[in-house]
Amino acid sequence: MPLYEHVMIARQDLSNAQAEGLIEHFSTVISDNGGTIVGTEYWGVKTMAYKINKNRKGHYMYLRTDAPSPAIMEMERLARLHDDVMRVLSIKVDAHEDGPTVQMQKRDERSERGDRGDRGDRGDRGDRGDRPRR
Repeated sequence: MPLYEHVMIARQDLSNAQAEGLIEHFSTVISDNGGTIVGTEYWGVKTMAYKINKNRKGHYMYLRTDAPSPAIMEMERLARLHDDVMRVLSIKVDAHEDGPTVQMQKRDERSERGDRGDRGDRGDRGDRGDRPRR
């Protein structure tokens, strides 16, 4: 069966227990339609880049599934109809990564960014004071 990863954003005024209840609800939808849940994570309340339905924050949830496409379509349909769910993103992946996601790792456990080779040497930008002002 195909492998999927889902990220859901729920309304900010839900309690943590209600948000985790949404994970259980959509997990049972996947299971009832012939799929399996590989893993779930509750990422907590996070600030969004822009308002969605007059909300600045939202409960972020993550699911890893191994399910047929009709099960995913049903889960997404029910999520769109659910009043507490603001957004759902489902992505088909080739393989699930082991361990927790980057969101759940501590900062010191994450790999360093390393050298940004595409930037080149940006130390010498030249003297910009000699250009005439307009």
